Amino acid sequence: MTFGVGISMSLRLVQVELAGQARCVAALEEDGRAMRLEGVASAYELAGRALAERVPEQAARRLMTAQTVDISGARPDVRLLAPIDHPDTAHLYLTGTGLTHLGSAESRDRMHTLAAAGGAQTDSMRIFLEGLTGGKPAAGAAGAQPEWFYKGDGASIVASGAALEMPAFALDGGEEPEIAGIYLIDPQGLPVRLGFCLANEFSDHVTERHNYLWLAHSKLRQAALGPELRLGGLPPDVRGTSRVYRGERLIWEKPFLTGEANMSHTIANLEHHHFKYANFRRPGDVHVHFFGTATLSFADEVRCEPGDLFDISAEPFLLPLRNRLARGESAPFLPVRTL
Repeated sequence: MTFGVGISMSLRLVQVELAGQARCVAALEEDGRAMRLEGVASAYELAGRALAERVPEQAARRLMTAQTVDISGARPDVRLLAPIDHPDTAHLYLTGTGLTHLGSAESRDRMHTLAAAGGAQTDSMRIFLEGLTGGKPAAGAAGAQPEWFYKGDGASIVASGAALEMPAFALDGGEEPEIAGIYLIDPQGLPVRLGFCLANEFSDHVTERHNYLWLAHSKLRQAALGPELRLGGLPPDVRGTSRVYRGERLIWEKPFLTGEANMSHTIANLEHHHFKYANFRRPGDVHVHFFGTATLSFADEVRCEPGDLFDISAEPFLLPLRNRLARGESAPFLPVRTL
């Protein structure tokens, strides 16, 4: 089920924090104006109301007012938030699928080739090829199972403009420009897609390269979400640009392609293999699921440093996603005591 059915494909929602900790939701028009929605303080609240009223195609537009919200960044009392959150961060899941894009296996395969004895295919290449041949099944059928990983809960979400922090023990903090789907589980336990957002999935590629079995460790990191929740479907061919700045100097830039035309899986197949698990269909929970990328600076031997700026933009979104890399403070060894 899709929240955005019937709503203009260009309608985008942003969550805004105003002075005094007040919040609101605004609809972002093509000209960049943010029109405040009346009576809702969060996208989560809006989605719940739309489900209850059973008129999702009207919910956002019916609440639009003529009041604009200045999201230009010029006012210190107005701050753009991530496009989704949950009143209880433990009820928001951050997950993703990898090796889903045409070309995504190449850099991963280079990272793991030394682990393949005698020139045999790596696990990365095998799972990519399985997706290439079976990741786009007929509508209503399940295809090849993708790689899957868990990143954290709602506390790991970072908004555009905030620092993207790697732990003190991390060996790397590298960007991964991609698209994420945003979902709400309805009262009947069925997933409803609210829309899509721009994302920086952010991983520790040095840890992953050391041993593929450390992939889970490399993914337990923060992730940045672009400001816009784009309602409706995702264009099949999404083109964007990922950049890394060091100070004022651009040290790396590359286009990235996403959308189903550039993927080895359909979005429906990736969604099926996530939500087929009953524990991911608990009413009221929110899921942010990253669909993967084929482009990252680490594959070009760039080693990002604290202070570097990640700048990600893509055509379906009006606003870019920008975050500076930071390193967290060291923590002491954590002994576990016996009760």
